Amino acid sequence: MASDPSSAAGGGVSMDQPGRDPLTGLALDDLGPSKGLRAPTLLSKDERLLGRPKLCSDCGLCDSQFKPLMASSCTFVRQHIPEIEQRLHGRGRREGDELRFGIFREMHAARMRQPASGAQWSGMVTSLGAALLETGQVEGVITAAAASGTRFAPRPVLARTPDAVRASAGNKPCLSPNLALLDEVRAAGIKRLAFIGTGCQVQILRAAEPRLRAELGLEQLDVIGIPCSDNVTYPDLQFFLAQVSRSPETIVHYEFMQDYSLWMRHDDGQIERVNFIDFPMDKLDGVFPSACLSCFDYANSLADITIGYMGARLGWQWVLVRTERGQAMLELIKPRLEFRELDSAGDRARGMPRYISMLARPPGKPPKLIRRLIAFLQRHRGPRGLEFARAVIEMKLLRNLQYLRTHFPRFEPRVVHPAVYQALAPYAGDYAETFGRPLKPDESSRNPPGL
Repeated sequence: MASDPSSAAGGGVSMDQPGRDPLTGLALDDLGPSKGLRAPTLLSKDERLLGRPKLCSDCGLCDSQFKPLMASSCTFVRQHIPEIEQRLHGRGRREGDELRFGIFREMHAARMRQPASGAQWSGMVTSLGAALLETGQVEGVITAAAASGTRFAPRPVLARTPDAVRASAGNKPCLSPNLALLDEVRAAGIKRLAFIGTGCQVQILRAAEPRLRAELGLEQLDVIGIPCSDNVTYPDLQFFLAQVSRSPETIVHYEFMQDYSLWMRHDDGQIERVNFIDFPMDKLDGVFPSACLSCFDYANSLADITIGYMGARLGWQWVLVRTERGQAMLELIKPRLEFRELDSAGDRARGMPRYISMLARPPGKPPKLIRRLIAFLQRHRGPRGLEFARAVIEMKLLRNLQYLRTHFPRFEPRVVHPAVYQALAPYAGDYAETFGRPLKPDESSRNPPGL
């Protein structure tokens, strides 16, 4: 799931109705996935989304006056990563980590010397957005705050002050229509804009950027990317937390951590941890929307700077500087940061054949003692540091490629960019043996049919 790596709690869940969803009033046990993986549909039952592409992450563009740009910019109609990378960098991806992480100039492990008050991590994302406003480099920042009465339901905001950016902090791993605020940008006459968002939002923003610059008169567009995987609708998030936590209504922050466990911090300060291997997967079928399961840009590769956590060790944030402007943004807050070397341990390739076979034939849940052993081995012998990031991204690429081929095969030439097949090439033999088809399709099938 996505998270704002800088996040502080964005508001408190009302305790007037313990165990109930604050937006719907339903008991958490009554909530359930809005769709099922075996019956792909639109991402939710929301009638507002009818008429959009079948794969839709509700980025917000279609809620704005710029909806006519959807057909030419939506990443689920046709992705534009290679040509946008040429525009941003003047080159394509190089062999190695750029195939998985996107083009970058520098990578760092960093954190704020003085963590932002209440931040989920150290507060880098919101601190950077606030600093851009404080120094007058931008006039507004599009980000997502928490809806009133919730901690995790997103509410897109156009922040005009540093305090407004700081107030938006919080982990909100839900689909959020941030691009709808482009109408507010136009109405406010903003010419220098910063955008904080997820990969699908950033891809669509970059694809539409030439038109947006012309129509809005934008002089500057700074893009701060958040690594993202498996966002959900808000009701599905509540359902997920109800399945994995002893007290879902008191969770303040949570994250899927590098030690192969889910950390959930409660409002009394206690940390609840659940190993990935202990998730009740039989109850979670259908939680993740089809769009997220058909996305291939976890690392938010088209941002100016991407700030996450997955490639760094526990307690640190993972920073990828991608453009000259991204370098300038890092320099802006660099005096307030401390750094450490990124490292890497373990061998992701050892477990990939097993993972591929699990995609074809999902195993049952092992006995408790076996699960404890697996969790121990993952923590102490599994991929760690940058190798952990490589492993997770490659697994997501494999899973999503197989999901797309199963449920939306005609979409593959449109939404899978060539770097996916290059990154997964070491596993082509295992994939072909397991699924009876080549990992990389024939070049003739890479030409998308007419829309």
